[in-house]
Amino acid sequence: MTAPAPARPRPRSAALDRDTAYRLAATEYERMLAALRDLDAADWSRATECPGWDVRAMAAHVLGMAEMAASIREMARQNRLAAKAGGGIDALTGVQVRTHADLDGAAIVARLDSTASRALRGRRRMSRAVGRVRLPEEQVTGPVREYWRIGFLLDVVLTRDVWMHRVDVSRATGRDLELTSGHDGVLVADVVAEWAQRHGRPYRLVLTGPAGGDWSSGSDGEQLQLDAVEFCRVLSGRGSGPGLLGQQVPF
Repeated sequence: MTAPAPARPRPRSAALDRDTAYRLAATEYERMLAALRDLDAADWSRATECPGWDVRAMAAHVLGMAEMAASIREMARQNRLAAKAGGGIDALTGVQVRTHADLDGAAIVARLDSTASRALRGRRRMSRAVGRVRLPEEQVTGPVREYWRIGFLLDVVLTRDVWMHRVDVSRATGRDLELTSGHDGVLVADVVAEWAQRHGRPYRLVLTGPAGGDWSSGSDGEQLQLDAVEFCRVLSGRGSGPGLLGQQVPF
């Protein structure tokens, strides 16, 4: 008798409700724009922690992703060029950076300012229409290959991406990072919930700073205490840590 095939995990879905997700998304675009407007001419050429990207290239990627979300035609164009370049997220972000290679910082800010509201509408509209549909390609998070629902990408990951790049810009330029419990704390709490679900082990986690909090599950688990932003950096692959901090989460 042939053993039944193991059940395939369900595609990953957003845990945030849509209203919360798009409140976070709107605020994050606003805060990224504010951070970029605060830069001086020298800041745009400073290296970031993303290999090969200076601040200008990182902002060009953020703009390109927003333009992709704002227009079905632009989405098709970027995906077509990324496929020609080998496919995958690195090819896509490479297309976005090359597309805006002739823009200086001020021009990138102006374009992002005019695109952000359309990106929000496009993401929310698409999430309502096809959010439960599975993305066709497997996604890679650390050593894990998994499928996502389109809504998880639109509602959650695209906002985390802007947030983490705002962190990158702050670290590259030495500028203050705006953090509040009502925005960043909600985003971080969603990351913690997903992190805990992914590893499935008992833990006690204390995150410090304005975006922090205190979470636990089970008993006799790992005891972790660190800054909330650093926790997210480690989970994104930008840093490293022992034990359960090795469990990555997509950003």
